[in-house]
Amino acid sequence: MAEINVTPMVDVMLVLLIIFMVAAPLLTVGVPVELPKTAATALPSETEEPLTLTIAADGAVSIQNTEVSRDELVARLRAIAAERSDDRVFLRADGAVPYNTVAQIMGALNAGGFSSIGLVTDIGGPALDGTGN
Repeated sequence: MAEINVTPMVDVMLVLLIIFMVAAPLLTVGVPVELPKTAATALPSETEEPLTLTIAADGAVSIQNTEVSRDELVARLRAIAAERSDDRVFLRADGAVPYNTVAQIMGALNAGGFSSIGLVTDIGGPALDGTGN
């Protein structure tokens, strides 16, 4: 028989595909926060890895996965902004964090050189018109 039987190869590839589809969402690492739910749509993706700043429920601030004190936040942001070509940053804040704290961190982001701030939320929350769409 001079033919190659591709059925076993297809079976293996489908199993691998299912394994990667299940495992990929589990590989995201970050600071655990309870994001507020909104009806907003997602922002378009970029070529450079987005910078993420997280405010935990206890008020702790993290840049990517590194916790930073508020005193050195602006200096760290300026150093990061000098190395990046994009001034976009994503702000993740726990729903229990007071608005005053979020506004102060947004001011620090602006002072650090980031003028494009995207607020990260969970999709599927209620709309302002009360329809839930």
